Parts: sequence; C-alpha cells; structure tokens
Amino acid sequence: MAKVNTNISLDPKLKKEAVELFHSMGLDLSTAITLFLHQSVRERKLPFELYEVPNKTTIKAIKEADKSMKHPEKLKRYSSFKELLKDIKT
Repeated sequence: MAKVNTNISLDPKLKKEAVELFHSMGLDLSTAITLFLHQSVRERKLPFELYEVPNKTTIKAIKEADKSMKHPEKLKRYSSFKELLKDIKT
C-alpha cells in the first residue's frame, strides 16, 4: 500500500514522552499514530474516553466521599428515609 507523509505539530516534551512510551512497547511514533487512526476509523469515534477535569464542586464531593469511606463511623445514620428527608429540609 502506498504511504503518504503527514506533518503534525507536537509539544516537544509530549513527543519525547510518547516516543519513549511507544519504544518501550516496541513501536515507533508513526506506527502508534497509525494504530490510533485505524482504531478511530474502525470504531467511528475516538478509541478512548476523554478525561474531564472535575470542577471545584466535584472535587469537594470526591474529597468528602474519600473522607467518609476512611471514617464510616463518623457518618450520620438514619432509621428511615423519611427521617433523612426531614433532616435535609431543615
């Protein structure tokens, strides 16, 4: 199959890290990019989920959940859902 050259612009640090990573997998950068493109075309989408940076509210909730999981004995307990709702409304 005939090949075509394509130029892309990359951050030098990102390129260096990617080349090192792919080299450790036995791939060169061109092959890794070709694999990415084949997978994208086959799936008709990006072959991975995009990482979303959580906002301040989400970060606060994650920290609160982590704290709760480390110290479940400090969590407030309810004897019924009705009791929980009453507590939320006050």
